[in-house]
Amino acid sequence: MSQLELSLEAEISQRHLSFLESGRSTPSREMLMHLAERLDIPLRDRNAMLLAAGYAPAYTERALEDPSMTAAREAVEMVLKGHEPFPALAIDRHWTLLAANTAVDRLLGGIEDPGLLAPPVNVLKLSLHPRGLAPRIANLAEWQAHLLDRLRHQIAVTGDPVLAEQLRELSSYPVGENLAALHTARPTNHGDVFVPLQLVTDAGLLSFISTTTVFGTPRDITLSELAVEAFFPADTATAEILRNLGAQPASEPLGNRPRSRRVSGR
Repeated sequence: MSQLELSLEAEISQRHLSFLESGRSTPSREMLMHLAERLDIPLRDRNAMLLAAGYAPAYTERALEDPSMTAAREAVEMVLKGHEPFPALAIDRHWTLLAANTAVDRLLGGIEDPGLLAPPVNVLKLSLHPRGLAPRIANLAEWQAHLLDRLRHQIAVTGDPVLAEQLRELSSYPVGENLAALHTARPTNHGDVFVPLQLVTDAGLLSFISTTTVFGTPRDITLSELAVEAFFPADTATAEILRNLGAQPASEPLGNRPRSRRVSGR
C-alpha cells in the first residue's frame, strides 16, 4: 500500500503520515493502533510495534488450554467434528498440529517415519517429507509448489524466522519417484481455480479441495494465529468413499501399512 493509499484509508493527511514515517512527529498509541488496523498487521507484530514506540502491548497471548479460551477451543472442536466424514485439522502459526478429526486419522496410515507423528507434529513436514505422506500424493509436484507458495507468502507478511527455516528445509525435499507415481491422477474440472490434493489410499484415489478458516475478531495472539484447514471432496468418488468410511469404526487407518501413532483432536 502506498503512502497516499494509506493516508486515504486511515483518513489522515499524507503530510501527517509522512511526518510520522520520518520521525518528525511522534505517533500516539491510538494512531499506531489505527494504522496497524488499516495495514492488517498481525497482532503479534502490533505488540512489537507498540513496545518499540514505548507503549504497553495491547494483546495477550494465552495457551489454547487456558480456561479463558474454553469457548474458542470448543468452537474449533465443533468445526472439526461437524466437518466429518471429511478431514479437517487445526494448526498454529508454525503449522503445528493442534487438533484433528477422525477423518484425518484415517489418512495417516503408511507413514514410514514414526517420528513425523511424534508431537509436536508439523503438518507441512508430515505432508512433504519423503517418508511422510509425500509418497502417496499423486500430484506431489503440484501440491508441494502450492504449499511452498503459501509458506513464502506467510513469511513475507510476518518475517517469521522459524517459517523461513521451515521453507529452507521443505524446499530441499525431492519430489522423486513415489507410490503415487504408479497411479494416474484423476482429472478434475477445476479450471485452474484451485489446486487439488490427490492422495493414494487402499480405498482408491481421493481428491480434495482445501479451505482455511480463521477467527474473524480475535483479541488474543494465539487465537489470531490459529487456523482450521478443512478438506472437501473434489469429486463424487471421493465423497462416496469418505462417507462409506465414516460409517465404519475409526480404528483402522486408510493407508498402505498400519500406522504407528494415532493423531486426533482433544
